[in-house]
Amino acid sequence: MRFKEEFDAVRALVRSAQRPEDAQARVVLYLYENFGDYDWVGIYRLEGTELLLGPWQGNAPTEHVRIPAGQGVCGACALSGRTELVPDVSVDPRYLACFSETKSEVVVPITVRGRFWGEIDIDSSTPGAFSPADVEFLEAVAGLLAGML
Repeated sequence: MRFKEEFDAVRALVRSAQRPEDAQARVVLYLYENFGDYDWVGIYRLEGTELLLGPWQGNAPTEHVRIPAGQGVCGACALSGRTELVPDVSVDPRYLACFSETKSEVVVPITVRGRFWGEIDIDSSTPGAFSPADVEFLEAVAGLLAGML
């Protein structure tokens, strides 16, 4: 894994948390503060048929605090249970515009005992910001968070 040191730091944050919510908030803050291209980082959890925004970090709040499963890139991840990587949001009709500066997005599922629980959503103002190494790292981070649930 390319981001081994970062993964070890995230694992330590998760292990030191008392509650899953604390682990999620710590991870979101760590990702936002330590990855320059991660301009907005949030965790959505599935409640019924909607994704509800939990902890987030960024320059501004998103208006999308509730997203129906199946709507937008986040909703697509909720239905597919697979990572959704969008190198250029301007050409993806699923993209729900939050911030005019967003150019790329990655959404990684958090799966607990084979069931979709929620997701990590990251926006970037850099086109094509997320590499296969980012995806591998973020999927491993999602696994750590799933272990707390």
